[in-house]
Amino acid sequence: MKKDIPGTLKRADRFPVILIGEGVLVGIVAGIVVLIYRIALEYAGRWLQIILEFAERSPLYIAGWFAILALMAVAVSGLVKYESMISGSGIPQLKGEMIGRIDQKWYRIILAKFAGGFLCMFGGLALGREGPSIQIGAMAGKGISKWLDRGKTEEKFLLTCGASAGLAAAFHAPLAGVLFSMEEIHKNFSAAVLLSVTTASLTADCLCTLVLGEASVFQFEIIHELPISYYWMVVLLGVLLGVLGAFYNWFTLKVQELYNRFRHLGTTGRIMIPFMCAGVLGFTAPELLGSGHSLIEFLTNTDVALGAVLFILAGRFVFSAVSFGSGAPGGIFFPLLVLGGFIGGVFATSGVEYFGLNPIYINNFVLLAMAGYFSAIVRAPLTGIVLIFEMTGNLNHMLSLSIVSIVAYIVASLLKSKPIYESLLDRLLARQTAGRCDDPQNNIREKILANFVIAHGSQPDGRSIRDVEWPDNCLLVSVQRGENELIPKGKTKLQAGDVIVIMMDERDTAYVYEKMGKLCEM
Repeated sequence: MKKDIPGTLKRADRFPVILIGEGVLVGIVAGIVVLIYRIALEYAGRWLQIILEFAERSPLYIAGWFAILALMAVAVSGLVKYESMISGSGIPQLKGEMIGRIDQKWYRIILAKFAGGFLCMFGGLALGREGPSIQIGAMAGKGISKWLDRGKTEEKFLLTCGASAGLAAAFHAPLAGVLFSMEEIHKNFSAAVLLSVTTASLTADCLCTLVLGEASVFQFEIIHELPISYYWMVVLLGVLLGVLGAFYNWFTLKVQELYNRFRHLGTTGRIMIPFMCAGVLGFTAPELLGSGHSLIEFLTNTDVALGAVLFILAGRFVFSAVSFGSGAPGGIFFPLLVLGGFIGGVFATSGVEYFGLNPIYINNFVLLAMAGYFSAIVRAPLTGIVLIFEMTGNLNHMLSLSIVSIVAYIVASLLKSKPIYESLLDRLLARQTAGRCDDPQNNIREKILANFVIAHGSQPDGRSIRDVEWPDNCLLVSVQRGENELIPKGKTKLQAGDVIVIMMDERDTAYVYEKMGKLCEM
């Protein structure tokens, strides 16, 4: 495929049609890989429970399990040394690749992330499958791009398709997969991207449904819709979640800093810590281990005392941060939903005891808190709202979900808490030099097209093209306004909602993305 200027522009005209077919292909491949990964993690969780029950019979068996945990920690650290990009959730790495600052080796990521995630789940670390699933899905998309010999412009579309398919397969949530990949990964809702991403997400979800069935991820009963008279509690819960979400982001980053202070431990020493903690918890508080899926089922189907809910919440909060801060491959997406659910449980149980809340509404607040906590931490409220109703199969709480998510979002923003994945990306890029624009190895002459949406109140809004301070090393190719495509001229007046198409050299991608992002935002 020709990757020069004429070839790139000619192919871009056919993107809406081409990408639908490629979206199906990415959805199939990414869906199969993530489906296998999801099944493997489920077996890892089951085997862990069997081993813990068996090891309790003898101190010798307990010592043997700790030895196995140490070996698993060594193996995981070896995988991280082999491919450093598998550390953590994988979402910051993907975001870095989308802006041209990171270039991941797709086949190494898939193999190492799969193995590392399995070992971490088998060891009992409090990590989730969603971030790894998104990264693995995206790398499947990148592999297809390489196999089909696509250009960098098209590769970014396929990365987004793979990320969407990964989340859809991990959570049986195709709409959330689409929204998350658009809100967090691609940062663009153009028609070409939306169609291809939706196709990939639905394809992956169909594959998982055929194998695993149609049941939603969380199975708990919501007896009655929350009355309007309780909405003051929804607003109060949103404020609380905004504050606690900001604290979660701060605490997570602080734990990472604490690990970094003990550099003499090395990668193996840092990863050994959560594995040993998991060993201790396995024989003292096994409910704190793993992703926490069973905890939500327990919370919503059992009459749990307030003290027990507080204990699990505090224990999961600390152990999740210890597990993630070590750099072990695994996500925080699912664990933070569990934490949010328990915050809602504490809030509602307190409401029953002190404010006369009817106990039948406890599960309502568990559901609301999951969405609000996600919105406060990740700062993607649309994804949070859609994800929760897809994961629970309940469509009757859109108003209350929207209120709690928006309030939590606003409070976290007022506290100047940066979205967690943005903070993690900044830290990752601070340690990386391979993606710099002046790196001679990245001095490739391939051309890349990128779309940017002009926001209300941004610098270009209402101004002529010639009056805008555009970044160096890029060319304004076209202006898309609704169904019309305008040829950019100096006197062309831009307006909010316009999609401007920029062409740049691959080596300048990071610089142009950074400048255009600031230029087009409010």
